[in-house]
Amino acid sequence: MTTTTEARTRSGRLMLNKVPEVTVWFWVIKILCTTVGESFADWINMKLGVGLVNTAWIFTAVFVVVLAVQLRLKRYVPFPYWLTVVVVSVTGTLYTDILTDQLNVPLWISSAVFSVLLAVVFGVWWLRERTLSIHSVTTLPRESFYWLAVLVTFALGTATGDWTLELTGWSPGVSVLLPLGLIAAITLLWKFGANPVLSFWLAYILTRPLGANIGDWLASPKVAQPGEPTGLDLGTFTTSLIFLGLILATVVYLTVTRSDVTETHEATHAAPATRDPRKERVGLAAFGLLAIATAGLLVWAHGQPHVGPAPEEDNTSAVQMAPGQAVKKFPTAKVAALKTLASTSLKDARSGNATGAHTAAQKLRDLWDADQASLQPLDQTGWTSIDAQMDKMLKTFGIDHSNPPMSPAQQEKELTALLTDMG
Repeated sequence: MTTTTEARTRSGRLMLNKVPEVTVWFWVIKILCTTVGESFADWINMKLGVGLVNTAWIFTAVFVVVLAVQLRLKRYVPFPYWLTVVVVSVTGTLYTDILTDQLNVPLWISSAVFSVLLAVVFGVWWLRERTLSIHSVTTLPRESFYWLAVLVTFALGTATGDWTLELTGWSPGVSVLLPLGLIAAITLLWKFGANPVLSFWLAYILTRPLGANIGDWLASPKVAQPGEPTGLDLGTFTTSLIFLGLILATVVYLTVTRSDVTETHEATHAAPATRDPRKERVGLAAFGLLAIATAGLLVWAHGQPHVGPAPEEDNTSAVQMAPGQAVKKFPTAKVAALKTLASTSLKDARSGNATGAHTAAQKLRDLWDADQASLQPLDQTGWTSIDAQMDKMLKTFGIDHSNPPMSPAQQEKELTALLTDMG
């Protein structure tokens, strides 16, 4: 019995299934897309200095274009399909980052909101189409629901993944193990007989934090604060190039072999076994136990001492330097760019322009992070001194911290101190 049928849309177009068959290649390229989406967005946002909001606008426009191309096709074609996945992975990630970094929405709230939104998407999809199976994406409405669900899963995966790091203090390298283990457990339950649709979407969500953590681990610098874990120092640009090359090679292979085209796969493989309702119920209970165990692990990890930098007060007092001394070995042009943004934020804070002050502080953070790899090796002590004051300033705006923004007076105080440190 075949699981795929041709369908004629209201416009009369005959469509085949628009989604690839879920083989091992599907998961490999999905993780590759997630990783390159994370690293490429960071490169544009921070290394090129485009900024978070502007990067989000750019990728939203690109997403609209590539999705329009994808929706006009009558069948699954590897290149446009996976290009859409890459772009939607970046776009969904950026939306969550804006909520966290620009609007100061706590990650647990973002996770809850996106969970509810995903449930609504699936609910409406089911009520209209009576199926959530990706083997039946043969009409425009079903494909539209599919891509909307994919977008929300990336945003949800970003929020839950970042929230996990916030709760546990794990490094990107260590944090890879949690989604990897959960995906392995879901795969085993699917093999046992758990509901395939539920298994697919749970694994799909988890590939986002898995791929993002892999990207962060590869791109993170080896030079770090005392007590902080290090990465492989490939950088976001090199990481993006490597994974883009792997994606392109995989897409070329799939285009030539057509091994992930549903119709081709069904012609060369036996029909799936009949679903057993009893095993599906057991699998559902196992998913519940898995969720409880994961929550217990996170609670336990949250209660453990987190490996990380010393408290802000200690860092600052340990590396205080005379005005201008901390940046003496840094390039003059880079110091000037940092001071310009700090001065802009201070001016806006004093004039009561809270939005402008926050935006300038955010750009200052992005530029400082982008220059870390080049500045820190020049003067570790100076970089640590400025970084400590930078963090205190960011805390007053609620940037990279869970606290709400502080008073303008506090913001002015820390900005003034930062400008003094930079001479």
